[in-house]
Amino acid sequence: MNGLSGMEKFSHLEDKIYLTIELVKKLREDNERLEGEVARLRTELSHAAAGDGIDGEKVNELLSEREAIQAKVEAMLDALTEIDPEIAAAVAV
Repeated sequence: MNGLSGMEKFSHLEDKIYLTIELVKKLREDNERLEGEVARLRTELSHAAAGDGIDGEKVNELLSEREAIQAKVEAMLDALTEIDPEIAAAVAV
């Protein structure tokens, strides 16, 4: 036994819940920001494909950025799943 009273255990659980809520909020904000970047990059990429004057080097740069953003989003989703699969299901878009 660890000697914690019922109220101490409850307080500890409450702290964990609030920390999890803050983490979920931050991950949602990061996800929204990254989705915006992905949308911007897709637009730039479609303009490049249409021949709007963006050279091949720029296309490669945009593709690299897109892959990096995708990896970040996947990492955030994995982090949510590690916290609690129910939380991940609740915040799934």
